[in-house]
Amino acid sequence: MDPSASALTSPRTAAGRPGRTIALLLLTAVGTINFVDRQILSVLAEPIRQELHLSDTKLGLLTGLSFALFYAGMGVPAAMLADRVNRVRLVAAACLIWSVFTGACAFANSFWQLALARFGVGTGEAGGTAPSLSILADYYPPAKRPAVIGLFTVAGPLGVFIGASVGGWAATQFGWRGAFLLVASIGAVAALILAVVVREPPRGGLDPGHDRETAKPTSLGATVKVFLSRPSLRLQLLAAGLSAFVSYGILNWIPAFLMRVQEMPMTEMARWFGPVAGLAYGIGIWGGGALVNWLGARDVRAYAYVPGIAALITGPSLVVALMASSWQMSLLFMLVPMVTCTMFTAPALALVQNLSPVAARTTATALVLLAFNIVGLGGGPLAIGMISDRLAASGDAAPLRTALICLAPIAVLAALAYLVLSRVVGRDAENVLKEAAA
Repeated sequence: MDPSASALTSPRTAAGRPGRTIALLLLTAVGTINFVDRQILSVLAEPIRQELHLSDTKLGLLTGLSFALFYAGMGVPAAMLADRVNRVRLVAAACLIWSVFTGACAFANSFWQLALARFGVGTGEAGGTAPSLSILADYYPPAKRPAVIGLFTVAGPLGVFIGASVGGWAATQFGWRGAFLLVASIGAVAALILAVVVREPPRGGLDPGHDRETAKPTSLGATVKVFLSRPSLRLQLLAAGLSAFVSYGILNWIPAFLMRVQEMPMTEMARWFGPVAGLAYGIGIWGGGALVNWLGARDVRAYAYVPGIAALITGPSLVVALMASSWQMSLLFMLVPMVTCTMFTAPALALVQNLSPVAARTTATALVLLAFNIVGLGGGPLAIGMISDRLAASGDAAPLRTALICLAPIAVLAALAYLVLSRVVGRDAENVLKEAAA
């Protein structure tokens, strides 16, 4: 076994903390609602585009950059706050805020009204993921974190499944405005349950060499300095950003591609896309965490190899799915890239949890999520929309298909970034052990 792997896999205690299962379940439920509220706009993109007369570039802004800028911009302040206050209450308050603004989307009658509501959704959701991961890191020891974070991040595919299935069903029954109101009410109830049921765990007690008296929150500058001092975390920013660019580009535009290019009806979208995408993303996110949990005990480079190989598979398999002759075949072939494009998520989040100082863990996680969201969520959907509009103006018969094919070379670049990461992650893991022993 690689000696450096012990820094990321050796538990301080095998038992973890009481109440951890209910905390994992409820935080995952809230995370699922987070993704439902984020994903539902992509599912409803076609009817919204037709009623509000939006271009693909504007849709890319709404599903990507307009959300991502506020989500990422507020993510670091929210994470710094989480390092100082009760994190459970913070996540519950954030869930209530993003649910209110999701409901506000139902009343939009223009691009800018919908964009303002999305700004609010992004602001609220900034207080969700990073604090939730910090809570779970204090409920579970390092050895269990990749698998536990893999389970937590299954909230993403669950959100895709529920957003596509429930959102599509609600849109056919009540219209796209009614769909927004339905998911907003569910989020408000979940916020209340989380605040009442889950307890705030002590910070850092399960980490090797941790002294609770030294776990005082650090400044943003000190956190950034530590973050940038570790090559693994710097490279993780690049690799995760490129992977997220591909993942969000696929996630946000495939529903529109299937309906517009492959002529998939909304009723079939509600019936088939939700289960298929939810299953695929679930396998990818959970599988990435489970593989690293297993292989990382033997070789810490698994944190780079698993997502790197997955990125190599994503590119060509996506092209095959896009070139299929019908929506049925596209959806079938899309299973492969929808699995592989999300396998980077749990390893990236687990790595930053294990390599970051306890007192700055939430803020360090927010820095990685910044790359996820500015480069990935903000850049991917917007770039696809802009390329599609440009190709349409030049006479391309299927501009959205061609634009999505452009994601394939980005996946190759992500794989190369993970190759470089594999060369330095072992050294950084050894340094964590030395710092803990000092």
